[in-house]
Amino acid sequence: MAKSTNPKGGRVTPKQNKRYTPPVPKSQKVSPLWVPILMFTALGLGMLIILANYVDLLPGDGPNNYYLLAGLACITLGFITATRLH
Repeated sequence: MAKSTNPKGGRVTPKQNKRYTPPVPKSQKVSPLWVPILMFTALGLGMLIILANYVDLLPGDGPNNYYLLAGLACITLGFITATRLH
């Protein structure tokens, strides 16, 4: 039987923390200025198009589905842009 190199007979390896700590990134990613501007503009414009459609401020005979689709497309563009924001 091999003899232990630790004279006290306790733990040989150092105690490690059980929580994972990710490595520190070498460089932080920073979004260009146009990304948040595009995001907020698309979200705001989509909201305004939808509201103006139902308040009957847009041309046409009452609420129109094409304005609704255009507003939803702008909001979708805003959400897609938001996922690219760092």
